[in-house]
Amino acid sequence: MGLKDWDERTEPGQSVQAIAGRAYGGLSQIRDAQVFPIVPPSVIALGNVSGFDFYLQARGGQSHEQLLAARNQLLGAIAQSPLIASARPNGLEDAAQFNLDLDWRRAGAVGVTAADVSALLTIAWAGRYVNDFIDKGRIKRVYVQGEAEARSDPTDFDLWRVRNATGGLVPLATFADSEWTFGPQGVTRFNGVPSMQIQGSPAADVSTGAALAEIQRLADDLPPGFAIAWTGLSYEEQSSGNQAPLLFALSLAVVFLSLAALYESWSIPVAVMLAMPIGVLGALVGAWLGDLENGVFFQVGLLAVIGLTGKNAILIVEFAKERLDAGLPLFEAVVEAARQRFRPIMMTSLAFSLGVLPLVLSSGAGSGGRMVLGGTISATVLGILFVPLFFVVVTRLSRGGRDAPDPTAKGDDPSEKTVSE
Repeated sequence: MGLKDWDERTEPGQSVQAIAGRAYGGLSQIRDAQVFPIVPPSVIALGNVSGFDFYLQARGGQSHEQLLAARNQLLGAIAQSPLIASARPNGLEDAAQFNLDLDWRRAGAVGVTAADVSALLTIAWAGRYVNDFIDKGRIKRVYVQGEAEARSDPTDFDLWRVRNATGGLVPLATFADSEWTFGPQGVTRFNGVPSMQIQGSPAADVSTGAALAEIQRLADDLPPGFAIAWTGLSYEEQSSGNQAPLLFALSLAVVFLSLAALYESWSIPVAVMLAMPIGVLGALVGAWLGDLENGVFFQVGLLAVIGLTGKNAILIVEFAKERLDAGLPLFEAVVEAARQRFRPIMMTSLAFSLGVLPLVLSSGAGSGGRMVLGGTISATVLGILFVPLFFVVVTRLSRGGRDAPDPTAKGDDPSEKTVSE
């Protein structure tokens, strides 16, 4: 079902997760069925749930009963975990089944073949097309099937007779035994292994990553031979989410190498890199105040904040380096650079902040822009103060504590310089 527009659902209890949580409690009181509210995922093609989705596999050749017991054990452990809001098995539960056992030796003794029994069961219970006839100029089909009162109960098998090779009628009960059993209504396999699917959602204020880690921890307590296999969005998150730290590290390395090539120095880019945690700190504070999860929106916003912080730092560092190379003392060069680049930094930061302001004021999915605004504010306010400090510290460390460049750095002879002076 579709919910009303975001403008009509301004309260926290009117979000789709809150509504699904209340519906889960109410629908669980139904005794005649198992009803679960499911929140559709953001990418429909990768599954049908927005929480977690996985298969419990019997990789050790266990029986269906053992797999069912392991599934119930895992569901019981998940129900006691405070990190999981709900978990449910997907598919039909085991049900009562009627088993008809045919003794072909006894059937052959009375002249009945397998084809005769198959024809009887097909016609009696399923029906079979036999002919056409013309009725008022229209061709209609003729189907043969047993009477409803003769196929409504399992004991009705005793009423049916099979015609044998000599033309006689042999009661089906002569060579058939029946019994009630209990078993699966369908056999599910995932990657060729007997499996059972389990879906669910994490608790409030718990990320899906924490929920996946909790499920993996609980699955490790199962008997040997059982394992879980993620599918849908959970599989994509598991396969790509672990690469986020590596991607961030690779991005920082590329930025560092680009700055090193730009300034022809290994020390000056460090001043720019040291400014990036300032924006990250503001983004984390904004995410904490906005009660945001560590999702794709958070990671993309974090990259935007890091880029803006680095850009502001580059403006100050570049002008400070030019003034320093022009002969100004280190402190005066960095102060003049911060003063001259203050206006461009504020213009860029204000433009970016006003651009994400509609996302900050929204109450829907776009409210994740709050963390971007927090990172922009911290990168602007604190960056103007700390970037010059980082530049001074890094420059002095790279020059052995000297504010002025080393006269021997370009091959000049100090003695000749002293004589000429």
